[in-house]
Amino acid sequence: MMENNLYNTHLFRVIEAYPWELEKAVEALNYALAYDPENTKALHLMAKVHYEQLGDYETAKSYFERALASNIEAVDIYPDYIRVLINNEDYEEAQKLIDFAKTIKGVGKASIALAQGQLYESLAKYEEAEKVLKEAKQLALNDDFIHFVEGVLSRVTKKRQAKVNEDKATETQAKKEAEKQQKSWFQNRLNNLL
Repeated sequence: MMENNLYNTHLFRVIEAYPWELEKAVEALNYALAYDPENTKALHLMAKVHYEQLGDYETAKSYFERALASNIEAVDIYPDYIRVLINNEDYEEAQKLIDFAKTIKGVGKASIALAQGQLYESLAKYEEAEKVLKEAKQLALNDDFIHFVEGVLSRVTKKRQAKVNEDKATETQAKKEAEKQQKSWFQNRLNNLL
């Protein structure tokens, strides 16, 4: 029992210190993991340190994997892990994790829908992203989350409109080039006849 209290004390120190006092947070995390190397919460927090503070996606991924191996129903891990996979351009893996997360009881459906929207945005599938982001807003139970999703949705809509405008400009340019080549061919043909 004493060992468990000591472990929890270290975990609480991590939660209190992160992200403002990184040195203290990492030290407490190392102690917590020394007492219980497979503790889901400690592994999740260590993954976040590597991802958010150090930009070390591969190490973060290994901590996320260990955390889920320890407790596959740890619902708080899925949105963070999916975000790491998207930022690391592991798109297929991110999609598989999104699909799996949807099957976990208690997972934040709105957060998973947001992650799906961000994945679609990363893949430049803007219409699909808009659809799923609207779904995320409907699933949300928090005004701050809704406001955040509205910002993401606005950004995606602007990107979609820019892509449509770019596609139209490219199409117009291609038509002009084709007409120019057609006229050029006709002019060359006339010159050959003369």
